[in-house]
Amino acid sequence: MNLKYLIFIIILITGITLAEETKQKAVLVTGASSGIGLKVTEYLIKSGFYVYAGARKEEDLKRLDAMKNTTSVRLDVTVQSDIDAAVKFVQSQNRGLFGIVNNAGVGVFGKMSEVPDKDILWIHDVNVMGPHRVNRAFIPLLKESMGRTTIIGSISGYVTSAESGAYSMSKFAVEAYTESLADDLRETGIHVGIVDPGAYKSKIRAKVTMFNLTGSYDLNQELTEEQKKVLNAAKERNNKLKEPDEVAEAVIHLMTSDKPKLRYMVAPTIGAAEVTMKTTLGRVVQLNADQQFEYTRDELVAFLDELLKENSSEL
Repeated sequence: MNLKYLIFIIILITGITLAEETKQKAVLVTGASSGIGLKVTEYLIKSGFYVYAGARKEEDLKRLDAMKNTTSVRLDVTVQSDIDAAVKFVQSQNRGLFGIVNNAGVGVFGKMSEVPDKDILWIHDVNVMGPHRVNRAFIPLLKESMGRTTIIGSISGYVTSAESGAYSMSKFAVEAYTESLADDLRETGIHVGIVDPGAYKSKIRAKVTMFNLTGSYDLNQELTEEQKKVLNAAKERNNKLKEPDEVAEAVIHLMTSDKPKLRYMVAPTIGAAEVTMKTTLGRVVQLNADQQFEYTRDELVAFLDELLKENSSEL
């Protein structure tokens, strides 16, 4: 074969490959190294997206880089310089950015009257300010693509307890943040949504247990035999939970649907769904009771019928 012709064919094939890559929509996933973040990353890849996978540890970055259609990004959502560097890196790749999945999160559990202020501030720094920082930094790229951003919230943003107050505070906060940002960006073409899972398999339970035992999330610490028993019991409870495939499916719907929703509740059991709905409706009942403009049952049902009709017409 003529050498010039061969070179032409190679250039043509390479050009087609590069063109195909630039057509591929890119999504940034924070906290992509394990649990829900890793499952979302895998589903996005299967659905044809290119993923920028955010993680903090070197071994996690290497493992994510080995995945098809994935580039790791060193990203701590509490460090603005990390976020700024991630923006520059994504811009340098010339793919643009279609979506963000704000998944990075932490948990602190304990009686609300006893949880130290520093732990409450830390959980808000990661779970609330983290998505705020990331979204704010990447909004110019999302405006260019008229893309989509979501947060992995939790049904703990609706249901709480004496022991889960600090965590629930952060998840209640991102519900308000999502609504506000959605209104703020409505005219830009950017869709904002939130995915609220129940209890699915995740390393967060082991990490929270380790934090309660040692004051650190690091799972590779030396423990006493008694501490090991507590940690192993947490791991065993976690292993009985469902894999977070349903959570990833909700993210895919949000990223691909012509009519993505504002909220996606992803309950692993009918019991979790029932508790969430009853608790949420219970607040409406409490809010309405014995107030100056209290509504009757029939009026509340009429409100509900109206909202259900509006919601069905949007889908």
